[in-house]
Amino acid sequence: MPNVQGPSNSQEDAPVKRRRRQASASQAAGTLADKTQSMPSPQTTLDPATQKAQDQFKSVVKTLTMVSYLSLIIAVVAIVVSAYTIYVSLNKSPTIIYRNVTTTTIPQNTSSGTTLAGIDTPLNATMLAIINNAPNSYFQKGGQMYLNGTISSSIYPTPNKVNKFIVNNKTSVIYLGSITCIFCGENRWAMALALSRFGNFSSIFYGYSSLGDGDVPTLYWTKLNYSGSSEAIGSHYSSPYINFIPIEDTNPITGGFNLNTPSKMAANLAQIGNKTYINAFSYILNLSNNKTTSFQGTPYTIWGTAQFNGADAIDFGGTTPTGQPELSLMTHAQILRGLSNPNTQFSWIEYAAADVYVAAICNSISNSSAASIPACSLPSIKALELQIK
Repeated sequence: MPNVQGPSNSQEDAPVKRRRRQASASQAAGTLADKTQSMPSPQTTLDPATQKAQDQFKSVVKTLTMVSYLSLIIAVVAIVVSAYTIYVSLNKSPTIIYRNVTTTTIPQNTSSGTTLAGIDTPLNATMLAIINNAPNSYFQKGGQMYLNGTISSSIYPTPNKVNKFIVNNKTSVIYLGSITCIFCGENRWAMALALSRFGNFSSIFYGYSSLGDGDVPTLYWTKLNYSGSSEAIGSHYSSPYINFIPIEDTNPITGGFNLNTPSKMAANLAQIGNKTYINAFSYILNLSNNKTTSFQGTPYTIWGTAQFNGADAIDFGGTTPTGQPELSLMTHAQILRGLSNPNTQFSWIEYAAADVYVAAICNSISNSSAASIPACSLPSIKALELQIK
């Protein structure tokens, strides 16, 4: 019987050995994977100093972020406040403070107006006579009311001393005003009365301050261009004793107060070409080198040797005791009737204001000329001359 035996390990064929090695390798890999999956994840542990620095850094970053947000909010608020301030300033009526006048109460309902009735129309003969032929007794009483304190709070007889501006061997009254200016508008009434003591007007014209600055009825020395920007010169006034040299700054009367710069005024006058007015304006500019006589606003007047910054009296009506309507609510005819028969405080203030100007001229002209002018002999005028010398 033949001897039959199975194969030994050493005798196993190559494919079988290869499969066993592969199985062992797979089992080993699975075991390593299981061990790896069961190991805990490593954790990084910082030392206390590093951890504290890291916490501080995070706190600083957080604080800086909050500060940035706060700064942004503050900047936005500042922009809004600045924008509002600019808006308010652009829409606020300009305020001009004149020497000796720190506050001036103007009736609230005269801040703007709606009428320019009759503007640039000449006064009729009857109206003109009220200015030219006003009785000296009215000047005497108006001056006396100032001197005894009845209306003293509205009069400002404190001029500066200057040299006379001589043309054709006569001393001069120089006026620099603006048609848009409410103070100029009120002041021209007193100026016209004062000038009438030394000469006369052949014409004066209906005028107003600007609609946005009181719209008060006033007088124009000549017909004006009240819708554009320029300078107007001249008047219909004559006198054997003095020159009257008015320069009127003009801007659209439908707006508010608006005054050209001195350089613009000078350029406008140069274009007009009248040497007397160019020299008179140069005289004003030269006086501006002195702080007390410098051009500070309108009206600016020189009466012989007396220079006034601003109006020498201020009254817009509606004062007590008077019954006088506010000036802006009156017509030219009503104002002139009041001057022809003064019975209100406004009318007497205009005569007293005129007296200050009359006294300044009586002080400036020769004694012989003054002696021939009846107004210069009035007791109230002589008393005012002593005050403003």
